[in-house]
Amino acid sequence: MKCRDFFRNAAVLMMALMIFAPVAGAAERKNVLWIYLEDVSGWFSCYGETLIKTPNIDELAAGGIRLDRFYTPAGVCSATRSAIVTGMMQTSIGAHHHRSGRASFRGQDLGPGFDDIRLPKGVSTLPEIFRAAGYWTFNEGGKDDYNFKHDTGKMYDFIPKGRGIAPASLVSGDCWKGRKKDQPFFGQVQLKGGKLGRNAKKKIDRSKVSVPPYYPDTALVREEIAHHYDCLLKTDEQVGAVVKALKRDGLYENTVIFLFSDHGYKLHRHKQYLYEGGIHMPCTVSGPGIPSGKVRDDLVSGIDVSAASLAVAGIAIPEKMEGRNFLAKGYKKREYLVAARDRCDYTYERIRAVVTPRFKYLRNYLTDRPFMNPSYKDPWPVSKEMRRLMAEGKMNKTQLIFFGDKKPAEELYDLANDPHEIHNLAGNQQFAAELERHRKILSGWIETTGDQGQVVESNAGLLAAMKRWGDKCVNPEYDRVRADYRKWKASLPAKPAKPAPAKKPASGGKKKKAA
Repeated sequence: MKCRDFFRNAAVLMMALMIFAPVAGAAERKNVLWIYLEDVSGWFSCYGETLIKTPNIDELAAGGIRLDRFYTPAGVCSATRSAIVTGMMQTSIGAHHHRSGRASFRGQDLGPGFDDIRLPKGVSTLPEIFRAAGYWTFNEGGKDDYNFKHDTGKMYDFIPKGRGIAPASLVSGDCWKGRKKDQPFFGQVQLKGGKLGRNAKKKIDRSKVSVPPYYPDTALVREEIAHHYDCLLKTDEQVGAVVKALKRDGLYENTVIFLFSDHGYKLHRHKQYLYEGGIHMPCTVSGPGIPSGKVRDDLVSGIDVSAASLAVAGIAIPEKMEGRNFLAKGYKKREYLVAARDRCDYTYERIRAVVTPRFKYLRNYLTDRPFMNPSYKDPWPVSKEMRRLMAEGKMNKTQLIFFGDKKPAEELYDLANDPHEIHNLAGNQQFAAELERHRKILSGWIETTGDQGQVVESNAGLLAAMKRWGDKCVNPEYDRVRADYRKWKASLPAKPAKPAPAKKPASGGKKKKAA
Protein backbone atom coordinates (compact mmCIF):
# COMPACT_ATOMS: atom_id res chain seq x y z
CA MET A 1 0.00 0.00 0.00
CA LYS A 2 1.29 3.41 -0.91
CA CYS A 3 1.95 5.84 1.91
CA ARG A 4 -0.65 8.34 0.70
CA ASP A 5 -3.30 5.57 0.46
CA PHE A 6 -2.51 4.53 4.04
CA PHE A 7 -3.03 8.05 5.37
CA ARG A 8 -6.15 8.55 3.25
CA ASN A 9 -7.72 5.35 4.58
CA ALA A 10 -6.69 6.22 8.14
CA ALA A 11 -8.33 9.63 7.78
CA VAL A 12 -11.56 8.04 6.53
CA LEU A 13 -11.52 5.61 9.47
CA MET A 14 -10.98 8.42 11.98
CA MET A 15 -13.83 10.44 10.47
CA ALA A 16 -16.18 7.45 10.71
CA LEU A 17 -15.25 6.94 14.36
CA MET A 18 -15.92 10.60 15.07
CA ILE A 19 -19.37 10.38 13.46
CA PHE A 20 -20.56 7.16 15.05
CA ALA A 21 -18.83 7.22 18.43
CA PRO A 22 -20.85 8.53 21.40
CA VAL A 23 -20.14 12.13 22.32
CA ALA A 24 -19.39 11.08 25.90
CA GLY A 25 -18.77 7.85 27.77
CA ALA A 26 -21.88 5.77 28.52
CA ALA A 27 -21.81 6.67 32.20
CA GLU A 28 -21.70 10.38 31.35
CA ARG A 29 -24.50 10.46 28.79
CA LYS A 30 -27.58 12.25 30.07
CA ASN A 31 -30.94 10.62 30.56
CA VAL A 32 -33.89 12.39 28.94
CA LEU A 33 -37.37 12.21 30.43
CA TRP A 34 -40.55 13.67 28.97
CA ILE A 35 -43.28 14.33 31.50
CA TYR A 36 -46.08 14.50 28.98
CA LEU A 37 -49.25 16.13 30.32
CA GLU A 38 -52.54 15.34 28.62
CA ASP A 39 -55.19 18.04 28.05
CA VAL A 40 -53.49 20.40 30.51
CA SER A 41 -53.73 24.17 30.35
CA GLY A 42 -50.84 25.81 32.16
CA TRP A 43 -52.62 27.26 35.16
CA PHE A 44 -49.62 26.64 37.43
CA SER A 45 -48.42 28.99 40.14
CA CYS A 46 -45.02 29.31 38.43
CA TYR A 47 -46.92 30.83 35.49
CA GLY A 48 -48.65 33.34 37.74
CA GLU A 49 -51.74 31.37 38.78
CA THR A 50 -53.03 32.47 42.21
CA LEU A 51 -56.03 30.21 42.78
CA ILE A 52 -53.89 27.09 43.31
CA LYS A 53 -50.30 26.22 44.24
CA THR A 54 -48.30 23.71 42.20
CA PRO A 55 -45.05 23.39 44.18
CA ASN A 56 -43.57 20.39 42.35
CA ILE A 57 -43.97 21.87 38.89
CA ASP A 58 -42.80 25.21 40.28
CA GLU A 59 -39.64 23.51 41.55
CA LEU A 60 -38.82 22.15 38.09
CA ALA A 61 -39.36 25.60 36.60
CA ALA A 62 -37.18 27.27 39.24
CA GLY A 63 -34.42 24.71 38.72
CA GLY A 64 -34.34 25.18 34.96
CA ILE A 65 -35.99 27.12 32.16
CA ARG A 66 -39.62 28.18 32.06
CA LEU A 67 -40.84 28.77 28.52
CA ASP A 68 -43.53 31.44 28.39
CA ARG A 69 -44.24 31.21 24.64
CA PHE A 70 -44.39 27.46 24.03
CA TYR A 71 -46.94 26.41 21.39
CA THR A 72 -48.04 22.94 20.37
CA PRO A 73 -48.35 22.07 16.66
CA ALA A 74 -52.08 21.34 17.01
CA GLY A 75 -54.90 21.59 19.52
CA VAL A 76 -55.56 17.85 19.62
CA CYS A 77 -53.51 14.93 20.89
CA SER A 78 -52.80 12.64 17.91
CA ALA A 79 -51.73 15.42 15.56
CA THR A 80 -49.55 17.05 18.22
CA ARG A 81 -48.02 13.75 19.33
CA SER A 82 -47.32 12.70 15.74
CA ALA A 83 -45.46 15.97 15.23
CA ILE A 84 -43.49 16.01 18.47
CA VAL A 85 -42.35 12.37 18.32
CA THR A 86 -40.82 13.00 14.87
CA GLY A 87 -39.83 16.65 15.22
CA MET A 88 -41.85 17.29 12.06
CA MET A 89 -45.05 19.24 11.57
CA GLN A 90 -47.95 16.83 11.22
CA THR A 91 -48.89 18.58 7.97
CA SER A 92 -45.43 17.79 6.55
CA ILE A 93 -45.72 14.05 7.16
CA GLY A 94 -49.42 13.54 6.38
CA ALA A 95 -50.40 12.91 10.00
CA HIS A 96 -52.63 15.97 10.44
CA HIS A 97 -56.07 14.37 10.66
CA HIS A 98 -56.97 13.28 14.21
CA ARG A 99 -57.08 9.52 14.66
CA SER A 100 -56.13 8.74 11.07
CA GLY A 101 -53.87 5.98 9.79
CA ARG A 102 -55.47 3.30 11.97
CA ALA A 103 -56.08 -0.25 10.72
CA SER A 104 -58.49 -0.72 13.61
CA PHE A 105 -60.38 1.63 15.88
CA ARG A 106 -61.59 0.69 19.33
CA GLY A 107 -61.62 -2.97 18.41
CA GLN A 108 -63.22 -2.49 14.99
CA ASP A 109 -61.27 -3.75 11.96
CA LEU A 110 -61.50 -1.13 9.22
CA GLY A 111 -60.56 -3.55 6.46
CA PRO A 112 -57.92 -3.26 3.71
CA GLY A 113 -59.11 0.15 2.52
CA PHE A 114 -58.02 2.18 5.55
CA ASP A 115 -55.73 5.20 5.20
CA ASP A 116 -52.35 3.48 5.59
CA ILE A 117 -50.08 6.43 6.40
CA ARG A 118 -46.31 5.87 6.38
CA LEU A 119 -43.57 8.23 7.50
CA PRO A 120 -41.60 9.80 4.63
CA LYS A 121 -38.15 8.46 3.85
CA GLY A 122 -35.58 9.92 6.21
CA VAL A 123 -38.07 10.53 9.03
CA SER A 124 -37.93 8.36 12.17
CA THR A 125 -39.53 8.50 15.58
CA LEU A 126 -37.44 9.85 18.43
CA PRO A 127 -37.50 6.63 20.50
CA GLU A 128 -36.04 4.73 17.53
CA ILE A 129 -33.28 7.32 17.14
CA PHE A 130 -32.45 7.08 20.85
CA ARG A 131 -32.43 3.26 20.76
CA ALA A 132 -30.08 3.30 17.77
CA ALA A 133 -27.76 5.48 19.88
CA GLY A 134 -27.72 2.88 22.66
CA TYR A 135 -30.41 4.33 24.91
CA TRP A 136 -32.96 2.36 26.92
CA THR A 137 -36.44 3.62 26.01
CA PHE A 138 -39.77 3.38 27.82
CA ASN A 139 -43.25 4.83 27.65
CA GLU A 140 -45.39 4.73 30.76
CA GLY A 141 -49.03 5.49 30.28
CA GLY A 142 -48.64 3.74 26.94
CA LYS A 143 -50.16 6.57 24.92
CA ASP A 144 -48.80 6.67 21.40
CA ASP A 145 -51.76 7.97 19.42
CA TYR A 146 -49.68 8.49 16.29
CA ASN A 147 -51.40 8.99 12.93
CA PHE A 148 -48.94 6.84 11.03
CA LYS A 149 -47.85 3.22 10.95
CA HIS A 150 -45.43 2.51 13.78
CA ASP A 151 -44.04 -0.44 15.68
CA THR A 152 -43.95 0.07 19.44
CA GLY A 153 -41.67 -2.94 19.72
CA LYS A 154 -39.04 -1.04 17.75
CA MET A 155 -39.65 2.17 19.64
CA TYR A 156 -39.66 1.10 23.27
CA ASP A 157 -37.75 -1.39 25.38
CA PHE A 158 -40.39 -1.21 28.08
CA ILE A 159 -44.11 -0.40 28.16
CA PRO A 160 -45.66 -1.26 31.53
CA LYS A 161 -48.92 -3.12 31.55
CA GLY A 162 -51.51 -3.60 34.24
CA ARG A 163 -49.92 -1.21 36.73
CA GLY A 164 -52.82 1.21 36.97
CA ILE A 165 -52.68 4.91 36.36
CA ALA A 166 -49.29 6.48 35.51
CA PRO A 167 -46.77 7.12 37.02
CA ALA A 168 -47.09 3.90 39.08
CA SER A 169 -44.45 1.93 37.13
CA LEU A 170 -41.99 4.79 37.08
CA VAL A 171 -42.44 5.44 40.79
CA SER A 172 -41.75 1.76 41.48
CA GLY A 173 -38.59 1.95 39.36
CA ASP A 174 -39.79 -0.67 36.88
CA CYS A 175 -39.36 1.64 33.89
CA TRP A 176 -35.57 1.55 34.09
CA LYS A 177 -34.88 -1.78 35.82
CA GLY A 178 -34.09 -3.62 32.59
CA ARG A 179 -31.25 -1.32 31.56
CA LYS A 180 -27.66 -2.43 31.25
CA LYS A 181 -25.21 -0.96 33.73
CA ASP A 182 -24.72 2.77 33.08
CA GLN A 183 -27.07 2.65 30.07
CA PRO A 184 -28.81 6.03 29.66
CA PHE A 185 -32.54 6.19 29.06
CA PHE A 186 -35.04 8.16 27.03
CA GLY A 187 -38.42 7.87 28.68
CA GLN A 188 -41.92 9.25 28.46
CA VAL A 189 -44.41 9.25 31.31
CA GLN A 190 -47.92 10.13 30.20
CA LEU A 191 -49.89 11.84 32.95
CA LYS A 192 -53.66 11.99 32.50
CA GLY A 193 -53.84 15.66 33.47
CA GLY A 194 -57.16 17.08 32.34
CA LYS A 195 -58.50 13.55 31.81
CA LEU A 196 -58.08 12.45 35.42
CA GLY A 197 -61.83 12.56 35.96
CA ARG A 198 -62.83 11.09 39.30
CA ASN A 199 -59.17 10.51 40.18
CA ALA A 200 -58.97 14.24 40.87
CA LYS A 201 -60.75 15.03 44.13
CA LYS A 202 -63.05 18.02 44.27
CA LYS A 203 -61.09 20.73 46.09
CA ILE A 204 -61.72 24.05 44.34
CA ASP A 205 -64.57 26.33 45.34
CA ARG A 206 -66.58 26.68 42.13
CA SER A 207 -67.63 30.23 43.02
CA LYS A 208 -64.02 31.43 43.08
CA VAL A 209 -62.89 30.50 39.57
CA SER A 210 -62.47 33.17 36.90
CA VAL A 211 -64.65 32.76 33.80
CA PRO A 212 -63.12 34.07 30.53
CA PRO A 213 -65.25 36.66 28.70
CA TYR A 214 -65.89 34.32 25.77
CA TYR A 215 -67.89 31.91 27.99
CA PRO A 216 -71.28 32.51 29.59
CA ASP A 217 -70.90 32.56 33.38
CA THR A 218 -72.99 29.54 34.37
CA ALA A 219 -72.71 26.82 37.00
CA LEU A 220 -71.82 24.20 34.36
CA VAL A 221 -69.04 26.34 32.90
CA ARG A 222 -67.68 27.02 36.39
CA GLU A 223 -67.78 23.31 37.13
CA GLU A 224 -65.65 22.51 34.06
CA ILE A 225 -63.09 25.20 34.89
CA ALA A 226 -62.90 24.30 38.59
CA HIS A 227 -62.57 20.60 37.78
CA HIS A 228 -59.55 21.39 35.63
CA TYR A 229 -57.94 23.10 38.62
CA ASP A 230 -58.67 19.93 40.63
CA CYS A 231 -56.91 17.91 37.93
CA LEU A 232 -53.88 20.22 38.04
CA LEU A 233 -53.51 19.76 41.79
CA LYS A 234 -53.45 15.98 41.34
CA THR A 235 -51.07 16.29 38.38
CA ASP A 236 -48.67 18.33 40.48
CA GLU A 237 -48.66 15.55 43.11
CA GLN A 238 -47.80 13.03 40.38
CA VAL A 239 -44.96 15.18 39.09
CA GLY A 240 -43.60 15.30 42.64
CA ALA A 241 -43.73 11.50 42.82
CA VAL A 242 -41.79 11.21 39.53
CA VAL A 243 -39.04 13.52 40.77
CA LYS A 244 -38.89 11.71 44.11
CA ALA A 245 -38.42 8.34 42.32
CA LEU A 246 -35.60 9.73 40.18
CA LYS A 247 -33.83 11.05 43.28
CA ARG A 248 -34.34 7.78 45.19
CA ASP A 249 -32.69 5.77 42.40
CA GLY A 250 -29.80 8.20 41.93
CA LEU A 251 -30.96 9.32 38.48
CA TYR A 252 -32.18 12.84 39.06
CA GLU A 253 -28.82 14.60 38.83
CA ASN A 254 -28.14 13.14 35.38
CA THR A 255 -31.65 13.48 33.89
CA VAL A 256 -32.87 16.33 31.72
CA ILE A 257 -36.62 16.70 32.26
CA PHE A 258 -38.94 18.23 29.68
CA LEU A 259 -42.40 18.85 31.15
CA PHE A 260 -45.05 19.97 28.67
CA SER A 261 -48.67 19.54 27.61
CA ASP A 262 -50.05 18.24 24.32
CA HIS A 263 -52.82 20.88 24.16
CA GLY A 264 -55.33 22.77 26.28
CA TYR A 265 -58.14 21.50 28.45
CA LYS A 266 -61.33 20.04 27.02
CA LEU A 267 -63.77 22.95 27.06
CA HIS A 268 -64.89 24.62 23.81
CA ARG A 269 -62.56 27.05 22.06
CA HIS A 270 -59.61 25.43 23.81
CA LYS A 271 -59.05 21.76 22.91
CA GLN A 272 -59.00 21.15 19.14
CA TYR A 273 -58.78 24.87 18.29
CA LEU A 274 -55.86 27.22 17.70
CA TYR A 275 -56.65 30.02 20.10
CA GLU A 276 -54.27 30.56 23.00
CA GLY A 277 -56.25 28.18 25.23
CA GLY A 278 -55.75 25.36 22.73
CA ILE A 279 -52.07 25.64 21.78
CA HIS A 280 -50.25 28.09 24.11
CA MET A 281 -49.06 25.57 26.66
CA PRO A 282 -46.69 25.21 29.64
CA CYS A 283 -43.19 23.85 29.16
CA THR A 284 -40.23 23.62 31.54
CA VAL A 285 -36.76 22.16 30.95
CA SER A 286 -34.48 21.28 33.85
CA GLY A 287 -31.48 19.10 34.60
CA PRO A 288 -27.71 18.93 34.05
CA GLY A 289 -26.41 21.63 31.75
CA ILE A 290 -29.67 23.61 31.89
CA PRO A 291 -29.38 27.06 33.52
CA SER A 292 -31.60 27.46 36.57
CA GLY A 293 -34.11 30.18 37.25
CA LYS A 294 -34.32 31.28 33.63
CA VAL A 295 -37.48 32.53 31.93
CA ARG A 296 -37.69 32.76 28.14
CA ASP A 297 -40.32 34.63 26.16
CA ASP A 298 -39.21 33.65 22.65
CA LEU A 299 -41.40 31.44 20.48
CA VAL A 300 -40.79 27.69 20.87
CA SER A 301 -42.74 25.01 19.00
CA GLY A 302 -43.56 21.54 20.26
CA ILE A 303 -41.46 20.06 17.46
CA ASP A 304 -38.46 21.86 18.97
CA VAL A 305 -38.64 19.60 22.03
CA SER A 306 -37.50 16.71 19.83
CA ALA A 307 -34.44 18.49 18.48
CA ALA A 308 -33.46 19.77 21.94
CA SER A 309 -33.87 16.28 23.45
CA LEU A 310 -31.47 14.76 20.94
CA ALA A 311 -29.01 17.61 21.42
CA VAL A 312 -28.77 17.28 25.21
CA ALA A 313 -28.08 13.56 24.70
CA GLY A 314 -25.27 14.31 22.26
CA ILE A 315 -27.14 12.72 19.33
CA ALA A 316 -27.04 14.34 15.92
CA ILE A 317 -30.29 15.99 14.84
CA PRO A 318 -31.54 14.42 11.57
CA GLU A 319 -31.19 16.66 8.55
CA LYS A 320 -34.90 16.48 7.69
CA MET A 321 -36.11 17.33 11.19
CA GLU A 322 -38.03 20.63 11.22
CA GLY A 323 -37.66 21.14 14.99
CA ARG A 324 -34.90 23.41 16.27
CA ASN A 325 -32.58 23.02 19.22
CA PHE A 326 -33.70 26.01 21.27
CA LEU A 327 -31.08 25.15 23.93
CA ALA A 328 -28.14 25.64 21.57
CA LYS A 329 -25.56 28.33 22.20
CA GLY A 330 -26.09 31.20 19.82
CA TYR A 331 -29.59 29.94 19.03
CA LYS A 332 -31.44 32.19 16.61
CA LYS A 333 -34.93 32.83 17.93
CA ARG A 334 -37.93 31.95 15.82
CA GLU A 335 -39.55 34.85 14.00
CA TYR A 336 -42.81 32.91 13.82
CA LEU A 337 -44.30 29.47 14.27
CA VAL A 338 -47.34 27.73 12.80
CA ALA A 339 -50.07 25.49 14.21
CA ALA A 340 -52.72 23.56 12.28
CA ARG A 341 -56.25 22.29 12.80
CA ASP A 342 -57.66 19.63 10.50
CA ARG A 343 -60.27 16.90 10.82
CA CYS A 344 -60.87 15.96 14.45
CA ASP A 345 -62.73 12.65 14.80
CA TYR A 346 -65.61 13.15 12.32
CA THR A 347 -65.63 16.96 12.39
CA TYR A 348 -64.10 18.46 9.25
CA GLU A 349 -62.17 21.70 9.69
CA ARG A 350 -59.14 23.43 8.20
CA ILE A 351 -57.54 26.29 10.12
CA ARG A 352 -53.96 27.54 10.19
CA ALA A 353 -52.44 29.84 12.79
CA VAL A 354 -49.31 31.97 12.50
CA VAL A 355 -47.89 33.20 15.80
CA THR A 356 -45.36 36.04 15.84
CA PRO A 357 -43.95 37.71 18.95
CA ARG A 358 -46.90 40.12 19.20
CA PHE A 359 -49.66 38.92 16.88
CA LYS A 360 -51.59 35.82 15.93
CA TYR A 361 -53.12 35.32 12.50
CA LEU A 362 -55.75 32.65 11.87
CA ARG A 363 -56.89 31.54 8.43
CA ASN A 364 -60.29 29.81 8.45
CA TYR A 365 -60.70 27.96 5.17
CA LEU A 366 -64.16 26.45 5.72
CA THR A 367 -66.34 29.51 6.24
CA ASP A 368 -69.47 27.64 5.12
CA ARG A 369 -69.84 26.27 8.65
CA PRO A 370 -69.64 27.80 12.16
CA PHE A 371 -66.98 27.10 14.77
CA MET A 372 -69.60 25.05 16.64
CA ASN A 373 -69.56 22.43 13.92
CA PRO A 374 -71.13 19.10 15.04
CA SER A 375 -68.55 17.36 17.25
CA TYR A 376 -68.01 14.76 19.93
CA LYS A 377 -68.67 17.42 22.57
CA ASP A 378 -72.31 17.83 21.55
CA PRO A 379 -73.78 15.36 24.11
CA TRP A 380 -72.13 17.15 27.05
CA PRO A 381 -74.53 19.06 29.33
CA VAL A 382 -72.38 22.18 29.05
CA SER A 383 -72.53 21.96 25.23
CA LYS A 384 -76.31 21.66 25.26
CA GLU A 385 -76.49 24.62 27.60
CA MET A 386 -74.34 26.74 25.31
CA ARG A 387 -76.42 25.89 22.27
CA ARG A 388 -79.60 26.68 24.19
CA LEU A 389 -78.28 30.06 25.36
CA MET A 390 -77.22 30.84 21.82
CA ALA A 391 -80.65 29.91 20.42
CA GLU A 392 -82.43 31.97 23.07
CA GLY A 393 -80.36 35.06 22.32
CA LYS A 394 -78.75 35.03 25.76
CA MET A 395 -75.13 35.26 24.61
CA ASN A 396 -73.40 38.59 24.30
CA LYS A 397 -71.36 39.85 21.35
CA THR A 398 -68.06 38.53 22.76
CA GLN A 399 -69.47 35.05 23.39
CA LEU A 400 -70.97 34.89 19.90
CA ILE A 401 -67.53 35.31 18.33
CA PHE A 402 -67.12 31.55 18.77
CA PHE A 403 -70.64 30.31 19.53
CA GLY A 404 -72.41 32.25 16.80
CA ASP A 405 -73.38 31.05 13.33
CA LYS A 406 -70.64 32.87 11.42
CA LYS A 407 -66.93 32.34 10.95
CA PRO A 408 -64.63 34.95 9.42
CA ALA A 409 -62.10 33.97 6.77
CA GLU A 410 -59.32 35.72 8.67
CA GLU A 411 -58.56 36.70 12.26
CA LEU A 412 -55.74 38.86 13.56
CA TYR A 413 -55.16 39.45 17.26
CA ASP A 414 -52.77 41.65 19.20
CA LEU A 415 -51.76 39.11 21.84
CA ALA A 416 -49.91 41.71 23.89
CA ASN A 417 -53.09 43.74 24.44
CA ASP A 418 -55.81 41.18 23.76
CA PRO A 419 -54.80 37.85 25.36
CA HIS A 420 -58.37 36.49 25.14
CA GLU A 421 -58.40 37.04 21.35
CA ILE A 422 -61.76 38.77 21.17
CA HIS A 423 -60.91 41.89 19.10
CA ASN A 424 -60.38 40.78 15.51
CA LEU A 425 -58.14 43.33 13.77
CA ALA A 426 -58.34 41.73 10.32
CA GLY A 427 -60.74 44.42 9.12
CA ASN A 428 -58.92 47.31 10.80
CA GLN A 429 -57.01 49.42 8.28
CA GLN A 430 -54.55 50.44 10.99
CA PHE A 431 -53.29 46.83 10.97
CA ALA A 432 -53.51 46.18 7.23
CA ALA A 433 -49.73 45.89 6.91
CA GLU A 434 -49.56 43.34 9.72
CA LEU A 435 -52.38 41.35 8.15
CA GLU A 436 -50.57 41.23 4.83
CA ARG A 437 -47.27 40.31 6.50
CA HIS A 438 -48.88 37.35 8.27
CA ARG A 439 -50.65 36.24 5.09
CA LYS A 440 -47.29 36.08 3.34
CA ILE A 441 -45.71 34.16 6.22
CA LEU A 442 -48.46 31.55 6.01
CA SER A 443 -48.41 31.20 2.23
CA GLY A 444 -44.62 30.89 2.28
CA TRP A 445 -44.75 28.27 5.01
CA ILE A 446 -47.39 26.25 3.15
CA GLU A 447 -45.26 26.22 0.01
CA THR A 448 -41.96 25.53 1.78
CA THR A 449 -43.21 22.69 3.99
CA GLY A 450 -45.68 21.22 1.50
CA ASP A 451 -48.64 21.44 3.87
CA GLN A 452 -50.58 18.27 3.05
CA GLY A 453 -53.75 19.60 4.64
CA GLN A 454 -54.43 22.00 1.77
CA VAL A 455 -56.52 19.33 0.03
CA VAL A 456 -59.21 17.01 1.35
CA GLU A 457 -57.84 13.66 2.45
CA SER A 458 -57.98 10.57 0.25
CA ASN A 459 -61.13 8.54 -0.31
CA ALA A 460 -59.56 5.81 1.81
CA GLY A 461 -59.14 8.30 4.66
CA LEU A 462 -62.69 9.62 4.34
CA LEU A 463 -64.13 6.13 4.18
CA ALA A 464 -62.09 5.03 7.19
CA ALA A 465 -63.47 7.98 9.15
CA MET A 466 -67.02 7.03 8.15
CA LYS A 467 -66.39 3.45 9.23
CA ARG A 468 -65.31 4.78 12.61
CA TRP A 469 -68.06 7.34 13.12
CA GLY A 470 -70.92 6.39 10.80
CA ASP A 471 -73.81 8.82 10.43
CA LYS A 472 -72.07 11.43 12.56
CA CYS A 473 -70.04 12.29 9.45
CA VAL A 474 -72.38 15.04 8.24
CA ASN A 475 -69.82 17.38 6.66
CA PRO A 476 -69.93 17.64 2.83
CA GLU A 477 -66.36 16.33 2.48
CA TYR A 478 -67.78 12.84 3.05
CA ASP A 479 -70.27 13.04 0.16
CA ARG A 480 -67.90 11.45 -2.34
CA VAL A 481 -67.64 8.22 -0.30
CA ARG A 482 -71.16 7.93 1.15
CA ALA A 483 -72.18 5.34 -1.45
CA ASP A 484 -69.06 3.30 -0.68
CA TYR A 485 -69.85 3.56 3.02
CA ARG A 486 -73.43 2.31 2.53
CA LYS A 487 -72.14 -0.59 0.42
CA TRP A 488 -69.59 -1.50 3.10
CA LYS A 489 -72.17 -1.25 5.86
CA ALA A 490 -74.60 -3.48 3.94
CA SER A 491 -71.86 -6.13 3.59
CA LEU A 492 -71.41 -6.46 7.34
CA PRO A 493 -72.86 -9.55 8.98
CA ALA A 494 -76.10 -8.84 10.79
CA LYS A 495 -75.71 -8.41 14.49
CA PRO A 496 -77.57 -10.98 16.55
CA ALA A 497 -80.63 -9.55 18.19
CA LYS A 498 -80.33 -8.97 21.89
CA PRO A 499 -82.51 -11.32 23.92
CA ALA A 500 -85.46 -9.64 25.57
CA PRO A 501 -85.02 -9.21 29.31
CA ALA A 502 -86.72 -11.88 31.35
CA LYS A 503 -89.97 -10.77 32.93
CA LYS A 504 -90.07 -10.73 36.67
CA PRO A 505 -92.75 -12.99 38.12
CA ALA A 506 -95.70 -11.06 39.48
CA SER A 507 -95.63 -11.03 43.26
CA GLY A 508 -98.87 -12.01 44.98
CA GLY A 509 -100.02 -11.19 48.46
CA LYS A 510 -98.11 -9.25 51.03
CA LYS A 511 -94.31 -9.02 50.97
CA LYS A 512 -92.52 -11.02 53.59
CA LYS A 513 -90.57 -9.10 56.14
CA ALA A 514 -86.79 -9.37 55.86
CA ALA A 515 -85.28 -11.78 58.31
